[in-house]
Amino acid sequence: MKQIKMQIPKDGIAGLKENFSQDALSGFLVFLLALPLSLGIAKASDFPPIMGLITAMIGGVVVAFIAGSPLTIKGPAAGLIVIVAGAVAELGHGNTDLGWQLALGAVVVAGFVQILFGLIRMGSLVDFFPLSAVHGMLAAIGIIIMSKQFHILLGINPKTPEGKPMVEPMELMGKIPHTLTHPVASAALVGIVSLLIVFLWPRIKQPLLKKIPAPVVVLLVAIPLAKMLVLDKSQLVHFDHNLAETLDIDVKFDGIHQTGIFIKYVIMFALVGSLEALLTVKAIDMLDPYKRKSNGNRDLIAIGAGNMLAGTLGGLPMISEVARSSSNVANGAKTRWANFYHGIFILIFLMLDLQFSDLIPTPALAAMLIGVGFRLASPKEFGRMAKIGTEQLIIFTVTILVTLFSDLLLGIGAGILTKLITQLVFGAPLSSMFKARTETDGNIIYIKSAAVFSNWLGIKRPISKFKPSDVLVLDLSQCNLVDHTVIDNLHHLKLDFDNAGGSLTIRGLDEFTPVTRSKHAMAAVRRPKHHAPGPQT
Repeated sequence: MKQIKMQIPKDGIAGLKENFSQDALSGFLVFLLALPLSLGIAKASDFPPIMGLITAMIGGVVVAFIAGSPLTIKGPAAGLIVIVAGAVAELGHGNTDLGWQLALGAVVVAGFVQILFGLIRMGSLVDFFPLSAVHGMLAAIGIIIMSKQFHILLGINPKTPEGKPMVEPMELMGKIPHTLTHPVASAALVGIVSLLIVFLWPRIKQPLLKKIPAPVVVLLVAIPLAKMLVLDKSQLVHFDHNLAETLDIDVKFDGIHQTGIFIKYVIMFALVGSLEALLTVKAIDMLDPYKRKSNGNRDLIAIGAGNMLAGTLGGLPMISEVARSSSNVANGAKTRWANFYHGIFILIFLMLDLQFSDLIPTPALAAMLIGVGFRLASPKEFGRMAKIGTEQLIIFTVTILVTLFSDLLLGIGAGILTKLITQLVFGAPLSSMFKARTETDGNIIYIKSAAVFSNWLGIKRPISKFKPSDVLVLDLSQCNLVDHTVIDNLHHLKLDFDNAGGSLTIRGLDEFTPVTRSKHAMAAVRRPKHHAPGPQT
């Protein structure tokens, strides 16, 4: 039976006319989700809450037109909270007002770096990082978010002995027993009720109710509850409506040490922001019912331009955000206009200068962010890594621990180093660690020696010369090790070929066995020592 191919929605003005109702509805529903999350992310990042909305508005109204992905939603992300809050604390030496203004410069410069990433075609950057280290980085971010927001949930904002906001995750975790025994009762009640809604609302089966985002339900319950309990003003979001005064920036660097910190955060904003954005684009492409392939390089340029504008106007750094983007797909969005409408609704909210946000209790926002953090660091992630292979769990755990005790850059670096060591232990030759040995004969590509994350870009190069509609054979019989990241990437490539009407056949793995006792389909495999590789071609 012949498969009927769905007609891809039109882009541009034609797409606006063709898909107005579906895109506008999805944009509105995403706006309802983005409004509280943008405020919460900004506050958790020690930025003025309104700046979260500024970034979300730019991500929709401006960036939507130049983005390389049709369904992703651009805006502030929980995954960057750790870096933004760290920049504010380090650059401002504990002075939040000074710190967030200095952090804006790092956002602008990082945006320029992201544009360069796109221009030199570093959209494939996402393919270099081992999946276990990436998931470890995201899990660490989730743990750090929860370590801070747990205290806010119960009405406490821990301080260091010097009276500065506490930002170190291990210190924050150490303060949990004290917060548990000394909560602010009224704030804690609002926070706990909000947290229950965050975790229980998605379990509701009724289709109509499921369309209402949990954060919207949190606000509908938490705002009147906070009014009834007469929460202190310190437990409510302060929405500074005087943007001109807020952006009256007059700051100075204090020498070489400050410049070093500034450069560090430019690198972190650019590298981690780009990585998270590209991972989201990759994930949303898989959810797209029309199986469109996004242009990662163009998306980096768009996000970089958006970040330069956002930083100039006082906003947080933006990425393609996964929760809002997946919600956009689930809501039936067809084109980039859904992102535009989400930005327009936020712009309308800002123009009307509504006092609504001044009513939002911070424990309710903390509950939403704990929900985000828990999804990133779910116990299921540890179990999933263990099923794929013991070595993947080790890499995952090392990345988390080093991140928690140092920072994200060292954490992801430690994960990559651990991965490289495991590859050597399992038999990857040193000569093949970063250089792929491939040979093409007609429609057959032979990969020799090892196929691992660190030489994947070299493996991908000859594959990219074929169209997904072609018939291609990938022969791995001359390898002695194929790691988890490569197997996962080949699985997605095979789906791309299948969806385009072509085929990708992977052969030569029959004699391979998992490097550990894992029976997972994506587990790393190697050739048993008593079996020599297939004949050299």
